[in-house]
Amino acid sequence: MLYHSPMRVGIDNDSGFCFGVLSAIGKAEEELQGDGTLYCLGDIVHNGIECRRLSELGLRTIDHSQFDSLPSGSRVLLRAHGEPPSTYRIARERGITLIDATCPVVLKLQQRILAQYREMDASKQQIVIFGQKGHAEVLGLVGQTDGNALVIEHADEIGLIDFSKDVFLYSQTTKSADSYKELAALIEERLQPECRLVTANTVCGQVSHRSCHIREFASQYDAVLFVSGRKSSNGKVLFSECLDVNPRSYHIENKDDIDFTMFEGVESVGICGATSTPKWLMEECRDHILKHFTKQ
Repeated sequence: MLYHSPMRVGIDNDSGFCFGVLSAIGKAEEELQGDGTLYCLGDIVHNGIECRRLSELGLRTIDHSQFDSLPSGSRVLLRAHGEPPSTYRIARERGITLIDATCPVVLKLQQRILAQYREMDASKQQIVIFGQKGHAEVLGLVGQTDGNALVIEHADEIGLIDFSKDVFLYSQTTKSADSYKELAALIEERLQPECRLVTANTVCGQVSHRSCHIREFASQYDAVLFVSGRKSSNGKVLFSECLDVNPRSYHIENKDDIDFTMFEGVESVGICGATSTPKWLMEECRDHILKHFTKQ
């Protein structure tokens, strides 16, 4: 659709679904073309609008309590966030077919943590994960350690760490790379002299790249609309980057959240989003703005 508007509106080409999310949604769409019910263990993506779209295609979202009681022969999609080993064990025991859409980056991180856990001496060493407590990916990572890894969400929680032991520090893939480095520095300062800190660069490359790029994008517009679900961990990180460089940044979920008073004195609007934000949703917001400002 062609608009002639005095308002300049641009969409960040680097925003939108990452590879892992695209792959999971592609697998869901492919499986939904077959016969029988397809379940998804948890929201396939932290974006309510996209979840509703897939629900209308037949995808049924369930939680772990429902998963535990599924009959043999059920088909269950594992989303990009990954799952702990217990999920795979339950599936084997109950004859449940898993369609595994775990992101390759997350899967590699799970394998690294599992290998470290198996070879470490728990009396002298510990695994610490920098991540959002209760987040699906973090639950999958902690599951590799039989629940023994310590999760640190904020730097002010490092007092929970035993500084008389070696620390193997990992990060949820969607956390800020800078925040991870800051946390590592604080831990190293407090470790006892005979102990060591071992870090691993486990922040997703797509996410760390987007953090730098989105700051540049947000600085090029008078106002910024950041489109993402409220539950998106990655969305919270990227929106904070926008807000840091452009105080007229607004976090919205869809076009219905747009308040046109946001654009008073504004000549340009940039639209961007999280790795869980579909491109079509950003385009819908753009068209809504342009239609509003189109000269009759």
